[in-house]
Amino acid sequence: MRFTLGCLLFIILSFSISAQDTPIGTIAFYNLENLFDTEDDPAIEDEEYLPSGEREWTEERYQAKLENMSRVIADMAYGPDIVGLCEVENRKVVEDLIQTDNLKLKRYQIVHFNSPDARGIDVALIYKQGRFTPFDVRTLRFKDPSDIDFKTRDILWVKGLYNGDTLHVAVNHWPSRRGGKEDKRLIAAEILRKAVDSVQSINPNAKIVLMGDFNDDPSNKSVKKVLMADNKEKKLENGMLYNASGDTFKDGLGTLFYRGAWNLFDQIIISQSLLKDQATNYYYIPNSFKVFAGEYMREAKGQNQGAPFRTFSYGVYQNGYSDHYPSIIFIGKK
Repeated sequence: MRFTLGCLLFIILSFSISAQDTPIGTIAFYNLENLFDTEDDPAIEDEEYLPSGEREWTEERYQAKLENMSRVIADMAYGPDIVGLCEVENRKVVEDLIQTDNLKLKRYQIVHFNSPDARGIDVALIYKQGRFTPFDVRTLRFKDPSDIDFKTRDILWVKGLYNGDTLHVAVNHWPSRRGGKEDKRLIAAEILRKAVDSVQSINPNAKIVLMGDFNDDPSNKSVKKVLMADNKEKKLENGMLYNASGDTFKDGLGTLFYRGAWNLFDQIIISQSLLKDQATNYYYIPNSFKVFAGEYMREAKGQNQGAPFRTFSYGVYQNGYSDHYPSIIFIGKK
């Protein structure tokens, strides 16, 4: 199935809201696909992304990658209030990202921790100063008792003040599908679900946003059964989460094109306390989840027409963007 122009126009332009749903903010997620610097870090496997490495990752290519990634972020609703990121090598590359001409005037700040991932790719959060104020930050470490040597990205959990009320944000990058690993993603889902349960046991009405590259679709067991996230609002029971990405996936659209099919791995999932009928102060505007796929981010022709225009294609450098499209939701004021 090709990502047709009609589909793309639907994704980018079909956000219609009522007069009662004026947006006051946006929250987004973007997999940056291997945002590495050019310096060798002996602690991780970054040899591929060095000037002498397989990718010939020169300073010129690094700066072009920063320019491309920052352009996308800036073009999403003029720069979202909060952006979850994954596949960043370290804090330095995120610092370089927010200091690009596209983003430096937006006053983004950073939350980042180094993860135990062997390749050194981490998750991070950037947020606009004055729009979101973190006051509690921690990581949720992945542990598989049956495979203690397996290492992957931590889940980043940030608690802060947003639009006058507390908001919990979790940034995820679950284990890859390469070589299977469904069991690993189920464990990641259990870890995240326990964190949600812990917060809700103290405050059942806590506002929570879970975002990330889950390496699973909204219909997969890890998301639907373990996380208890569903897109059917009327069927949500106590403690269940609302998957804002679900309807888009049901329509056959996605963020990642692989082997001729679309996946929607880059999801945004919210607590019921952010649904309009239940929320106080601010809320998720109904049907406002969108995949952002600007024309410049897409393959223009060929069998992959409409798919993400990547930095490399079959090992050949093409100065593209990412293999994932970002996702975004809009926030309204009560």
